[in-house]
Amino acid sequence: MSGFAPRVKAVLGPTNTGKTHLAMERLLAHRTGIIGFPLRLLARENYDRMVARKGARHVALITGEEKIVPPEARWFACTVEAMPLDRAAEFVAVDEIQLCADPDRGHVFTDRLLHARGLVETMFLGAETIRPLLKRLVPAVEIETRPRLSQLVHAGPVKLSRLPPRSAVVAFSATEVYAIAEAIRRRRGGCAVVMGRLSPRTRNAQVALYQEKEVDFLVATDAIGMGLNMDVDHVGFAGLQKFDGHRARRLSAAEVAQIAGRAGRGMRDGSFGTTGECKPLTGDVIEAVENHRFEPLEQLIWRNAALDFGSVDGLLASLLAPPPRVGLTRGNDASDLATLMALMREPGLREEIRGARTVRLLWEACQIPDFRKISDDSHTRLCLRVFRHLHREGTLPVDWIAGQLSAIDNKDGDIDTLMARLAGVRVWTYVTARADWVREAAHFQAEARRVEDRLSDALHEKLTARFVDRRSAHLLRRLEGNGTALLSAVTRAGDVVVEGHRVGRVRGFAFTPEPDATGNDKRLVLRAARRALLSEIPRRVARLEKADPATITLEAGLKLAWDGTVIGRLRADARALRPLVEVLPSEFLDGAARERVRARLQDWTDRKLRQEFAPLFAAMNAGADNPALRGALHGLEEGLGVAAPPPPLAEPALTALRRLGVEGGRFALFLPRLLKPAAQQRRGELWALRHNAALPVLPPPASVCLSDEVVRAWPDGFATLLGFTRCGPAWLRVDVAERVAAELHARLTEGRSALPYGLPQRLGIKAAWLPAVLRACGVRLLPAELLPADMAGPPNPTLMVAREAKRAEAPALLPDGPFASLAVLRRRD
Repeated sequence: MSGFAPRVKAVLGPTNTGKTHLAMERLLAHRTGIIGFPLRLLARENYDRMVARKGARHVALITGEEKIVPPEARWFACTVEAMPLDRAAEFVAVDEIQLCADPDRGHVFTDRLLHARGLVETMFLGAETIRPLLKRLVPAVEIETRPRLSQLVHAGPVKLSRLPPRSAVVAFSATEVYAIAEAIRRRRGGCAVVMGRLSPRTRNAQVALYQEKEVDFLVATDAIGMGLNMDVDHVGFAGLQKFDGHRARRLSAAEVAQIAGRAGRGMRDGSFGTTGECKPLTGDVIEAVENHRFEPLEQLIWRNAALDFGSVDGLLASLLAPPPRVGLTRGNDASDLATLMALMREPGLREEIRGARTVRLLWEACQIPDFRKISDDSHTRLCLRVFRHLHREGTLPVDWIAGQLSAIDNKDGDIDTLMARLAGVRVWTYVTARADWVREAAHFQAEARRVEDRLSDALHEKLTARFVDRRSAHLLRRLEGNGTALLSAVTRAGDVVVEGHRVGRVRGFAFTPEPDATGNDKRLVLRAARRALLSEIPRRVARLEKADPATITLEAGLKLAWDGTVIGRLRADARALRPLVEVLPSEFLDGAARERVRARLQDWTDRKLRQEFAPLFAAMNAGADNPALRGALHGLEEGLGVAAPPPPLAEPALTALRRLGVEGGRFALFLPRLLKPAAQQRRGELWALRHNAALPVLPPPASVCLSDEVVRAWPDGFATLLGFTRCGPAWLRVDVAERVAAELHARLTEGRSALPYGLPQRLGIKAAWLPAVLRACGVRLLPAELLPADMAGPPNPTLMVAREAKRAEAPALLPDGPFASLAVLRRRD
């Protein structure tokens, strides 16, 4: 810059001293001004502030990838590399001037330190570490030191799960950032993510997540150490080593301070420490950071800015020139120099370069930033193609630019894929910003911004989806704050909604979290549900106590349901007809509420079983005062309505039992109503409950006969319990066996009788089983030749069919011949 500023001032100090605010006020106080920032993001952020103060027509933004320069622009926000040094301005400022010592970008900052001057005022902002070299290189500089507005104190190591809200965790690789962000999502509801590879739009969106308190945590690389002003109270270091592009090295105390200084803004104090697997900070580093005392910089990075464009060799020689002064040194070979040196090895390229204009054009092509940082020669090839198009055609082919942007314009893929595409589109944003390189530059600049915005939004969505559980983050913040203010409701369908978030469903008195809630998230949801159900569960208990008995049911497996939801089950007691109720576990029922539920279910169960076993309870109550009946009634109670074998009873006792509805006497005592299918099912369930066994498969309803094979598959005593008695090879239902036996004995009052018609069908047995079954009933078959003449009659068709169909299996008691179908019944000896 040609003018010489009569005043050069440096404002130095740690973070949170108001340096940038001061510079912005001074800038806008002058008629014209330029300020350079170390990041495109910061340039854009302060451009927006300047527009709000002065209006868009008077404010310009210049970065490598974006140029907004209205004709009447008077104040410029720029990246340091893009500062328009050929424009005269009353005020010139450079932020973070200590970056003069950065091995990769330091030469640009050093050039601005030595040569960028305002017509009236020049201001450099930075850390105290640059003071000695600043005074040596710019002797006329006035230095003002500003103290930090708040305290920064060491808090020691803190576990990730114990980090206080409004904390930032700093890691030094994408892999570490992802792992920590995943852990915080599981344990604390989620976090925002900030990395250097994010576009400004994505980074702003992630910062907004944090600033607007949708999440309470931020996980970042050291990108947050520069200019990102956020409401951070604590910075936790997950590591103290970083890869600087060339080697892995330990952070210096000044670098720790730069990052830790993000904690505490304005007058609010901040803290710092380590977290995760990171080893604690050493005492000397802690002391240096807390007291803001660091070793001064010994050298600044320099590269010759007076370049020789007479030839490629002259350009290279000027770029590699040694520093002219003590305190300056060469840094790492920058991307532009590395690209130029690589192109010089390209066959035939030297022959194409003739004259200063062509050398300058090649150098400008080499200065295209390598945002992609792919470890191959793709960037070099891109720069070469740009140069050749410009050299041979004057501009870049529009089809080529359109094709490149179209190929990148794809928002599918994971986080790393989208970040790679964003790096690619930033290259084209830079290229299209060169209006002298591109026809229809405004169109392609807009298209590049559109693609960048689209990819940025997609990346923000991916980051948020992966690392933020909005429900958990919101609930955690409310639970850790004013928990009594939680807004909650339970819908008619049982959905539990807390603060607008569906956290699960309550069925009966049990709460089921949302299926996606696991681990710490599940515990958080349960905490929220407890708050939400504080009043709902007591209401439900009261509703159950007054509920219509029809809404309570006894389900299969003796489970108790209310409105279709199982809330309890029966467990065995000493008396089979008095099972106890056990309320299903629910952490939302305290002791008193659980007892109220149990008492209501117990009362309902007692009434239900008294209804289902009414004949048995009636008999027991009616015969309770008759000592002669106590044994029989006790057997009926134990057998749930069937007592087998029957106890020996005198005729008066049998008569008394018949008056009580009890039947039988030969095979068993029983109550007929309790042999019906529904009662049989319930009796089987109560037997299984009492014996702590699974309920065997019951016979089909209305079965009157079972085979021995079926009964052998059941536990001992189960067939008797169901009301079946063994009759030879068959098991007959006791009411059928008693009825048939009584009928047969009634026929034998004269000693002999013909076999009743269709008897096997009535018993549900095979004809071959009949003799053995009849023996069990107290009668036996006699040969047909013993039949008296007066008992002759037509053949018995049932036995005839059985004999003809099963001749091979016909029992010996059914001899062949014309009289085989006739038989005589006689009382058993």
